[in-house]
Amino acid sequence: MKKIIYLITALLLFAACKKDIQDRTANIAALEPLKTDINAGLWKPILLSAPDEFALAAPANAPATPNYILELNEIKSYQANLSEGQQNQIKYWSAGAVLRWNEILRELVAKRNLPPYQNADGSYPFPNANNPLAYPIFPFANPPYAARAYAYVAAAQYDALVAAYHYKKLYNRQAPYKLDAGIRQMLPASDVAVYPSEDAVVMGVTVELLKLLFPSDINEIQAKAAEQRVYRIMAGMNTRSDIDAGEALGKAVATKFIARARNDRAGAAAGNAAIWAQFETNAVAQGETPWKSLELPARPPMLPLFGKVRPWLMDSLTMVSIRPPAPPSTSSPKFKEELNEVLSYSQNVTREQLRIVHFWADGVGTATPSGHWNDIAADDFIQLRLSEVRWARNMALLNMAMADAAINCWDTKYNYFNPRPSQVNALIKTVTGVPNFPAYTSGHSTFSGAAATVLSYINPSKASAYDAMAKEASISRMYGAIHYRSDCEVGLVCGNRVGNFSVIRGKADGSN
Repeated sequence: MKKIIYLITALLLFAACKKDIQDRTANIAALEPLKTDINAGLWKPILLSAPDEFALAAPANAPATPNYILELNEIKSYQANLSEGQQNQIKYWSAGAVLRWNEILRELVAKRNLPPYQNADGSYPFPNANNPLAYPIFPFANPPYAARAYAYVAAAQYDALVAAYHYKKLYNRQAPYKLDAGIRQMLPASDVAVYPSEDAVVMGVTVELLKLLFPSDINEIQAKAAEQRVYRIMAGMNTRSDIDAGEALGKAVATKFIARARNDRAGAAAGNAAIWAQFETNAVAQGETPWKSLELPARPPMLPLFGKVRPWLMDSLTMVSIRPPAPPSTSSPKFKEELNEVLSYSQNVTREQLRIVHFWADGVGTATPSGHWNDIAADDFIQLRLSEVRWARNMALLNMAMADAAINCWDTKYNYFNPRPSQVNALIKTVTGVPNFPAYTSGHSTFSGAAATVLSYINPSKASAYDAMAKEASISRMYGAIHYRSDCEVGLVCGNRVGNFSVIRGKADGSN
């Protein structure tokens, strides 16, 4: 019965999160970039060796040939009988492929961000990628895994679009509405060539990554793809061969990212009982109070080896080299001072501080802290009216930074194995529960520092606002009595440092 109540509560949280994501962008206008970025085929890819690493043949159906005329007639047939539902599909997807798939990904993360309930014997089951429909359903999209998922999807979309823009310029096929006056142009006009379709490229690469990352949601993912596959045809913007070519190219690019994902060491991040015990032994040997799970029964620590996952923006040795110094010793006056500060927040939290805690909580049933920053970025990118390829490039820079921030943070957490405040002082009561992993450094702070640094580079007019958001997200963990001051302040510094690696990459990718 407890398991059923737990699952119902989590699903209700997901439903609320999903509705919020969908409602807030339901009525935005069709994507009409201020700048086409027609030369994006020259930008530097992330994993591809070159934009033409995967060959794409010239379009077989030239204008005025019988096969191409059949494709034009398909468009006319759709447009002669568009239903209300089909018109709604056009409106939904026309907001932008990168935006819509990012929203879908955030919904999937929220749906799968459900820590499993314990077995009858007090042990905890683990998600199994080889049996994803067994309880607990794979994946458990906790913050590190979620950050990894956002990075893979965004980076793959970017590389796929760089390749697409290369071939667009090479083949220079015009939109069907420009070739046949009988076809209505239902979306904003563009001078960018249509073969391969950028929408289909994004769809092709994203579906393959999501099938890997969320195998228990394949039906939902495929249903979304089926909608997107046809909307550009109905709107008179692409022919069937444009779509087929884009999807094939996207799938080819996805193979590079899938190969990386299968070898990035994330699959071993959970560790085992011997490894969990060794962290405690090491902390005691150094004269420190080790972290322990405060759940009953004790839950295994969350992903103690995630700090060894392969980073995006640096090599693993560099990641270790930027690990921050140790936190204040648990026997030091400084530690006691910070502990008492947390106790004070716990006992005297204000209404405004509570609002801040809940706004940035991003716990079970949500898109996680990385998803929260994706939400912030998406709202701003809509206002900037970016091209699809620049959307993808910006999302890749943001999410690679947050994925590496997760690696940096989890490396630090399990290197020092620092206890949570409420573990040390039972008088401390948290507002939103106690995360099941060590305290130092704060994950929210590290994610937020990285995100604010990258977004400030992308959108400098809002740099001060992003910095203020990051600081508020960070201090929310103190207001909630979850973290010490050093966890938050050092976490911000670490996030800023990781974010700067992404900024350096952005400045050298040729997009400016």
